[in-house]
Amino acid sequence: MKKEQYKVIVKIWEGSKRGEDSFKKWHVWNLLKLVEFLDQKFPNWKWFNVYDKRTKEQIASYTKNNRPTAPRL
Repeated sequence: MKKEQYKVIVKIWEGSKRGEDSFKKWHVWNLLKLVEFLDQKFPNWKWFNVYDKRTKEQIASYTKNNRPTAPRL
């Protein structure tokens, strides 16, 4: 069985003023590894939405305080 890949869009706060945000996109298989990566490389990340790569439908949303508990949905 082939693993499904997710598309995620992450909001990252990059400054000291309101509105200094950026959005990054990645294709991932493991949500827990994504959170680990974000904590190391982008400690000011705020939230991310998870989309089905094929249908482009949003299937989950997480924040810095409401993190995924499993690598797959």
